[in-house]
Amino acid sequence: MPALRVALFLALAVCCSGVAAEPLHGIAMHGEPALQADYKAFPYVNPNVKKGGHITYGVVGTFDNLNPFILKSMRTTARGMWDPQYGNLIYESLMQRSRDEPFTMYGLLAESVEWDEARRFIQFNLNPAARWSDGQPVTPDDVIFSFELLRDKGRVPFSARLNTVDRMEKVGDHSVRFTFNEKADRETPLILALSPVLPKHAIDPAKFDQTSLTAPIGSGPYRIKNVNPGESIVFERNPDYWAKDLPSKVGHDNYDLITIDYFLQETTLFEAFKKGDVDIYEDGSPGHWAAAYNFPAVTSGAVVRDVFEPKLPSGMLGFVFNTRRPVFANPKVREGLTLAFDFEWVNRNLSSNAYTRTESYWQNSDLSSFGVPADEHELAMLGPIKDRIDPAVLDGSYRLPVSDGTGRDRTVLRKAVDLLKQGGFTIKNGKMVDAKGHQLAFEIMTQNTDQERLAIAFRRSLELLGVAVTIRTVDDSQYQRRTMAFDYDMIIKSFTSSLSPGTEQIGRWGSAARDREGSENFAGVADPDVDTLVSHILSAHTAEDFRDAVRSFDRMLISGHYVVPLYHVDQQWVARRKRIGHPEDVPLYGYQLPTWWDASAQ
Repeated sequence: MPALRVALFLALAVCCSGVAAEPLHGIAMHGEPALQADYKAFPYVNPNVKKGGHITYGVVGTFDNLNPFILKSMRTTARGMWDPQYGNLIYESLMQRSRDEPFTMYGLLAESVEWDEARRFIQFNLNPAARWSDGQPVTPDDVIFSFELLRDKGRVPFSARLNTVDRMEKVGDHSVRFTFNEKADRETPLILALSPVLPKHAIDPAKFDQTSLTAPIGSGPYRIKNVNPGESIVFERNPDYWAKDLPSKVGHDNYDLITIDYFLQETTLFEAFKKGDVDIYEDGSPGHWAAAYNFPAVTSGAVVRDVFEPKLPSGMLGFVFNTRRPVFANPKVREGLTLAFDFEWVNRNLSSNAYTRTESYWQNSDLSSFGVPADEHELAMLGPIKDRIDPAVLDGSYRLPVSDGTGRDRTVLRKAVDLLKQGGFTIKNGKMVDAKGHQLAFEIMTQNTDQERLAIAFRRSLELLGVAVTIRTVDDSQYQRRTMAFDYDMIIKSFTSSLSPGTEQIGRWGSAARDREGSENFAGVADPDVDTLVSHILSAHTAEDFRDAVRSFDRMLISGHYVVPLYHVDQQWVARRKRIGHPEDVPLYGYQLPTWWDASAQ
């Protein structure tokens, strides 16, 4: 950015920071919050639920740390501390996200906010009632301390949150104002609102980046009761929790005790659920969902099976090519290998035809490019980048081939061979080799039996083309270490999609994240055009601009062939003990475990 433009931006920001703004109870990425200032609770909770009882969750893995914000134990921090699935039990963010709107935040630690129309600043006005678990008030100094500490010693994405901030300052006794620089975008204020606040008086900055099993002080609804490293952690509800009657927290945090037990394998976890040692089992396998629930507790009604239907995009589950590896550098090679995966055979033989093939990162939503030709508005937004997009993807006619389901469809395999030939490989003596006679070979790293079955099916098809594939199944700790260091050829990953994609796409696909240890850029993408399309998403002002920005980005990812698309289902499956209850209304993002309760306490 030219120096004059930067100077003008900062001048406007300084000028604007002095403009009075109306305090708001909520903020939305696009449009206005759905709930009025006098709302009593989120529409998907039971506001009359009685708190009490207990629940035990089960997870596969281990833990050796209670600090979820540092790199050293990024993958082995105890669940529940700062947890989108089980709830932020210990630490809290400035604002609370509604799960029934694409991206809307309501008051929590900050009871209100102020910003300008251009979003060049945001001011968080803290709730004077906000307290840490030791009774000390949450202050603007805590907020400033938290952002600076995470910048200096935190992990991504927390360490980068101040990159977009020109000035952070205390305003009065209860407010903090962030004035943005030229790196900020329209999502930046909401990302800051999602950020955790830590207690300045209870943290030694010199030791913050070291792993610790000492129970921390937080502002959240629970305190740690017991820790058994690597095996279990128990949280007890704080009866003096400051926000229990806040509208954004009504109907949440309903158990007196929450236990999270750890297991080495998924099969062991399920056996614990069958025995009653675990109260909830979230099932992602259609074959398992259809066949595994014939044990006595289901027959007697002690275990209930629920099916939820969220209104979410499909996301993308698939085999991820690590393009840092030379073998996957050519997109024609990636496309050819993609065609070799026989979805129809896998779906019929491994999944009872339960799945739908995924052909877009935002399938089943208006943000998807699948089956939608790019209109003039989107083409103008793409500019010259449109020339890098597959014409079939651009005009909406793109489809992955449908095989005959035999696992050896000659027509599809012939197309795969042609693409591999364009990528520099030919078949000689039954082997797919390059110009130097080296066989096309790679390893698929898997982490469980289900992934291994998919990898075996993929290998079976690739062997018909003379491609040598090895499969290595590793334990959870090794898998996490290797993925953090990008030490793999191919892995299976799920890229979840929301109706409000934003800065997380930088971490997944941005050039800046390619070589950053612990990032989610598993494919190793570093492409200026991809970066540009992400910036279009982040700078969109209107709903039309946003929709077309996501669609064009979707087209670019599909055309890049970074992932062998697998499948999705449009339902969520959960088995639970009968005494665990949940609200009837299902929000946009699907069921929310922090709103469930123990029916025996009612």
